[in-house]
Amino acid sequence: QVQLVESGGGLVQAGGSLRLSCENSGRTFSSYAMGWFRQAPGKEREFVSGIEGDSSTTYYGDSVKGRFTISRDNAKNTVYLQMNSLKPEDTAVYYCAAGPGQYVYWGQGTQVIVSS
Repeated sequence: QVQLVESGGGLVQAGGSLRLSCENSGRTFSSYAMGWFRQAPGKEREFVSGIEGDSSTTYYGDSVKGRFTISRDNAKNTVYLQMNSLKPEDTAVYYCAAGPGQYVYWGQGTQVIVSS
């Protein structure tokens, strides 16, 4: 069974940084692709970033390219999202996702609020 727990959200001023973490309690962590999505009030869930199991390939949504960096530590069963140069439009609930090819497991989300 896979359980994803996000942490690291909070309130930050525009231009600031936050690092989100997502710990995966499952034993198949290193074989799963991991990703981050976000959902702002009144908007659809948006893909933010993804990373393959062996960290060989990373993916980013257009709105975060050059500002966010995804990484993972398979020894700690954890994936990270370093978010720099935050903007008010980055305000959303951020969700961690995992799966073998497609995302089938989801965390409960962590709130990020960027004030102007």
